[in-house]
Amino acid sequence: MGNCCVTPAAAKQGKKKTNKKKQNPFSIDYGTHHQGNGGHKLCVLKEPTGREIEERYELGRELGRGEFGITYLCTDRENGDAFACKSISKKKLRTAVDIEDVRREVDIMRHLPKHQNIVCLKDTYEDDTAVHLVMELCEGGELFDRIVARGHYTERAAAAVTKTIVEVVQMCHKHGVMHRDLKPENFLFANKKETAPLKAIDFGLSVFFKPGEKFSEIVGSPYYMAPEVLKRNYGPEVDVWSAGVILYILLCGVPPFWAETEQGVAQAIIRSVLDFRRDPWPKVSENAKDLVRKMLDPDPKRRLTAQQVLEHPWLQNAKKAPNVSLGETVKARLKQFSVMNKLKKRALKVIAQHLSVEEVAGIKEGFHMMDIGNRGKINIDELRVGLHKLGHQIPDTDVQILMDAGDVDKDGYLDYGEFVAISVHLRKMGNDEHLHKAFQFFDQNQTGYIELEELRDALADEVDTSEEVVTAIMHDVDTDKDGRISYEEFAVMMKAGTDWRKASRQYSRERFNSLSLKLMKDGSLQSNNNVR
Repeated sequence: MGNCCVTPAAAKQGKKKTNKKKQNPFSIDYGTHHQGNGGHKLCVLKEPTGREIEERYELGRELGRGEFGITYLCTDRENGDAFACKSISKKKLRTAVDIEDVRREVDIMRHLPKHQNIVCLKDTYEDDTAVHLVMELCEGGELFDRIVARGHYTERAAAAVTKTIVEVVQMCHKHGVMHRDLKPENFLFANKKETAPLKAIDFGLSVFFKPGEKFSEIVGSPYYMAPEVLKRNYGPEVDVWSAGVILYILLCGVPPFWAETEQGVAQAIIRSVLDFRRDPWPKVSENAKDLVRKMLDPDPKRRLTAQQVLEHPWLQNAKKAPNVSLGETVKARLKQFSVMNKLKKRALKVIAQHLSVEEVAGIKEGFHMMDIGNRGKINIDELRVGLHKLGHQIPDTDVQILMDAGDVDKDGYLDYGEFVAISVHLRKMGNDEHLHKAFQFFDQNQTGYIELEELRDALADEVDTSEEVVTAIMHDVDTDKDGRISYEEFAVMMKAGTDWRKASRQYSRERFNSLSLKLMKDGSLQSNNNVR
């Protein structure tokens, strides 16, 4: 694929017959450096700035990590300027598709003109083990976190953010680039100032396109994926859809198309039914709702272009949009998901304390088997290998999510206690006896229900647990709306993926390819009853 620098030794002048089967480029372990006669080293970038990043930059603390690499703070040794360095391990680049993604990300960032809302790529380095992308540093935090931190959140603020995001989309489309993975996590504020610009930071799934060209590869993040992506026939209109999903979330705090399973999410996207009834939609202006409808039109031919979105009255008059607070509901919803995750983690710890001697012994044995260095902690590679040995066929993306969820102290390792929590989670909460023990822990007065006061007590020592957040969790878990959480409702919460913000970071070509095929077979992809 592309101009890959990996040159097979068999590629010689003239035609030679060989008994060897043609290798499948998707099965080659491109992360292995084959040494020796006629061997090769993996070369990802066409024209890197240099080979040794440490000669020019000093790498510092970790800023974040993704599916393929880790982002570090890095300092220019010449002038002390601070940047972000995204280091992509070659071991993680297992297929030609992975390599092409990295190569194209660099090409696209170099191709796009300088823009105040797009992060700037400064230098690129490549050595034997990794590719290093030195970029502008954004220290102002994620989009949602800034919203939650503000005391007053309004339609006007949502309009300003939407305008910026769509201007980025317009700039990309004007220069023949389709982003394909627009989501809130891919936008950071440049600094902590109130006036800080919002910047798009990740072009890892972006692609060059020509007018009229259609794509079939399923990429993106579940909640932000347009219906035509699932139908494997799409163009740049998908970016406007994703921006529309972000706008919907900015205005009400939850995604428009939500379900507990990936298949459920996909079917909700295909149905494209928007709910404008629940709070705070009655308070939202008709102009804003009109724009949401037109950005989330399931027909890409009818959907607004980025230019048309920017010309819409709501954004044309962004500074005049209602400055009335949308209420605490929206902020509380945006905040509740991380707290919900903490509630589940608390329950996991309680369950871990009630495991039988045999179960504990089995988990301990698994931990020692994975802890190759006998350090009393395991890293993500040891976890991945160990889980496979234990028969858990878990995709790498899910291993990363498990690691992120389990690594409470964020030191990059799982200690024994953190590993126990993950092990309990891996058992899919199958043991109802364990769930009952956790439920009883929260149900302090033994009434058979977790009441609001008990939920408040259970989360009392968690950071940022306001009354609104506790109420919002109760609202979501208490499905029969009797003002308390029954055991059945608690079990559903524990067994389901309630944290959509965490889930939106999942990305798996394989899973969504197979899901799309399944939906095609059962006829789901034909339906488009867009009732509003």
